[in-house]
Amino acid sequence: KYHQYMMEYSPTNNVQNGKVYPSCWMTGGLRDPRVPFWEPAKFTAMLRHACPDQKGDGDSNNNPMCLKIDMSAGHFSASDRYKYLKELSC
Repeated sequence: KYHQYMMEYSPTNNVQNGKVYPSCWMTGGLRDPRVPFWEPAKFTAMLRHACPDQKGDGDSNNNPMCLKIDMSAGHFSASDRYKYLKELSC
């Protein structure tokens, strides 16, 4: 009964081949118990695979799909409240 409803808003099941998606920045945490790190990695890979080669050189895409996995964070990011500023300064 609810399977079709869940499939309608599932991002990985609604990626369409050949569609041009905007640039995306996906993030994940290595120690996230709710969303394992492979889920944003899988979604990024699916978007990269589905996006057409827009320049025609077989190697590039005008809209990059970026992935950042935080190796020290869980579901609510790292507990260091100054972490954002540290990353910004690098």
